[in-house]
Amino acid sequence: MTTTPAPTLSAGEIAAAVRSGTLRAAEVAAQTLDRIERADPLLSAFIEVWREEALRRAAEVDARVDAGEHLPLAGVPIGVKGRRGLTTAGPLLAAGCVAVGATSVPGPGTVWQTWGLGRHGPTVNPWRHDRTPGGSSAGSAAAVAAGLVPLATGNDGAGSVRIPAAWCGVVGLKVGNGRLPTADRTGLMAPGVLARCVGDAAAYWRVVSGDATPEPGEVVPDSDRAAAPNDAPPAVWSPDLGFDSPDPDVVAVAHAAAVRLTESGAIRRARPRAPLRLDDPAPAWLALRNPDAGPALTREAHRIRAANDGRLAALFADARLLLTPTAPTPPHGHDGPGERYSTALTWAFNLSGHPAISIPAGLGPDGCPVGLQLVAAHGAESLLLAVARAAEAHLGPWTSSCARI
Repeated sequence: MTTTPAPTLSAGEIAAAVRSGTLRAAEVAAQTLDRIERADPLLSAFIEVWREEALRRAAEVDARVDAGEHLPLAGVPIGVKGRRGLTTAGPLLAAGCVAVGATSVPGPGTVWQTWGLGRHGPTVNPWRHDRTPGGSSAGSAAAVAAGLVPLATGNDGAGSVRIPAAWCGVVGLKVGNGRLPTADRTGLMAPGVLARCVGDAAAYWRVVSGDATPEPGEVVPDSDRAAAPNDAPPAVWSPDLGFDSPDPDVVAVAHAAAVRLTESGAIRRARPRAPLRLDDPAPAWLALRNPDAGPALTREAHRIRAANDGRLAALFADARLLLTPTAPTPPHGHDGPGERYSTALTWAFNLSGHPAISIPAGLGPDGCPVGLQLVAAHGAESLLLAVARAAEAHLGPWTSSCARI
């Protein structure tokens, strides 16, 4: 049996090792729980840690593997967002994942969602402890970036997966709205995942979307590899979506990553017929979230939504991808975000329902990660993952550059 430490392995590598018998799920779970016990007093990424339950689940996974059952994510330890995270993790558990705990979410007493409160206090950004990891999937992003777990679930109602992914230097996928079940009455929230590499995010998508089971040891399906952008899908770059004023340093890092991706041949630059100028989605998003919004606000929300939907439809008629910075600012301190909306460049795609992914673009002058957001047409999650995988090959590997406690 191998003694390779689980923190150095991706979710795909862990699953392949457990299926082959070179690792036991119980061994991986014990290593993960010990690592959380050592690191979480500093990181505060977890609200709860389920040691006994995780070890029991891991033993069950080993028994299932021994019985010949093929589990795509055999023995992969995951964090689930918040205390109710297990309610949406059923497909992952069925695929062999072992839930080790509930990750931190924003605490009570504040209206801003770009932070987390764990067992030991505010969740810290693994890159700079005086900064927030973002939110609301704060603990999930911090735990993945610090190497505590290879995968953690999130949900994204305005950027709650993509923003912490950007600020913690990991991959954050928001699936298309309506593609997976959600209890959100507004339809603005979509499930998502935080991962250290694109292959693991693709494995998540395959499991939760019900795609065919991969071959042993395989993480990304042949269909995704075939969709990899050898033919350079056309992509449009927008620094501000036509309405925001993101920090120049953030734009510079994200744009440089987009240029490198173009130069690699993974995408090709497309020039839209007219510059993309969305209406600021803030009034629409806030009105749709407010059950007491009156008729005038509701009408304006629908007007903004319809206008932006039309502009995005025109863009995706000519291009297959839209690239932007993920967040308009660097991560803020634990005293709050001030007057800036970190959601400025993400929540438009909760209104429109497009799938989007944040991938690491580089580091800003403050030493904190910056994210590059890729947005695709409805139903094009596989294209997003294929292009992100190509980006990882040319801009990464990100796993080795993620923070690790």
